[in-house]
Amino acid sequence: MDLYRELIIQLYKNPLNKREIKDAQITHSGANITCGDHVRIYAKLSGDKKTVIDCSFEGRGCAISIASASLLTEELKGKTIAHAGQLKLSDIEEWLGTELGPSRAKCGILALETLQEGINRH
Repeated sequence: MDLYRELIIQLYKNPLNKREIKDAQITHSGANITCGDHVRIYAKLSGDKKTVIDCSFEGRGCAISIASASLLTEELKGKTIAHAGQLKLSDIEEWLGTELGPSRAKCGILALETLQEGINRH
């Protein structure tokens, strides 16, 4: 468990892909109002609009939400939009290496739900 806590803390301190993508085709913001986490997801798509060629986020929040956004954006590079639509909380928990309880699950899934809403609006 300590190894996984260390991963979460490291990603919180040094998040992956925390930046704006100015020419992203998908941008969407989301918030977890119960704890104050905010995220904005960016996805740049291939010419056929089926593959994510770059993905990033901006935002602030707890260690779980930042670590989850970091891992999600890293996972999506080179994957299809269809793949992104099929991801769920259990995938986030697998990447984090820990099961999230009910109070932390909303933090863990914020970036994914925000991305999926952005895809649906795209």
